[in-house]
Amino acid sequence: MRVTFPRICSFLCKSSVITVAALSFGTLSTAALGKTERLGGVYNISYAGFTVGKGSFSLILRDNAYSAKVGMEPAGIGTLFSTGKGGAHATGWMKGEKVLPSTYTMASHASNRDFYVNLGQGSGHVRTTQVTPKYKPSRTRVKVTGKHKLNAMDPLSAAIVRAPSHSEVLDPSVCDRKLPIYDGWARFNINMKFKEVREVSGKGYNGPVVVCSARWEPVAGHRPERKAVQYLAKNSNIETWLAPIGNTSILIPYKVSIPTSTGTLVLEAAKLNMPQPPRLRNKTAFR
Repeated sequence: MRVTFPRICSFLCKSSVITVAALSFGTLSTAALGKTERLGGVYNISYAGFTVGKGSFSLILRDNAYSAKVGMEPAGIGTLFSTGKGGAHATGWMKGEKVLPSTYTMASHASNRDFYVNLGQGSGHVRTTQVTPKYKPSRTRVKVTGKHKLNAMDPLSAAIVRAPSHSEVLDPSVCDRKLPIYDGWARFNINMKFKEVREVSGKGYNGPVVVCSARWEPVAGHRPERKAVQYLAKNSNIETWLAPIGNTSILIPYKVSIPTSTGTLVLEAAKLNMPQPPRLRNKTAFR
């Protein structure tokens, strides 16, 4: 899988940091009745040790409703190769342990091209899709059908899931799950597994983070013969680190690492705007 700086910028803009961020999810509990909770952070994006971009993430909770936003723009050496930038916005509701998305929009510009997605969602399914540009016709591409949009959600809403309780934010169950994602072009799963708990400090957070491994599983919309598809599907070294927020069941991304054949793509917190958690009892660390 060959990675160039323009391709990195194009990839991050098209995914709005969230296909990286489909791996970097927040684990969520219901906000107190009538109370609005605002959380967020700023992230550095690097490739092979060089800064190529900056990302932002914000999450607003009110009762059972959520509104999440991400953004990305070039930074450091990335400004020499691309003027691409983009963002995404998702809204929805939480019912029991389920996240029920309502809207998702993504708009970005990279490599002199505009990318746009608008998904209408309901009852856990993708109902309507508007996307620009469309994939070029290909005999080898796995066709996306209506059934692929059932029991699927947008990348940003897939990043929001409910933890059982505050006492279980370091539990392996935070990681052990499958994320069924449709981004407007392709349907894929992110298969998560618990790896360990680590201690970190600085950048607006001091304390434990849950480390999850992740595997990308293509379902439809991809071309199986492409080397990049084969490489990513076989990549077993993807990690996402999650930091718990205050006295809640919420975790937000601290770091995401995606190795490639020519360097590692890393999204890491530069500053997190979140309350510090009380000292958690680490029952699952370093299993």
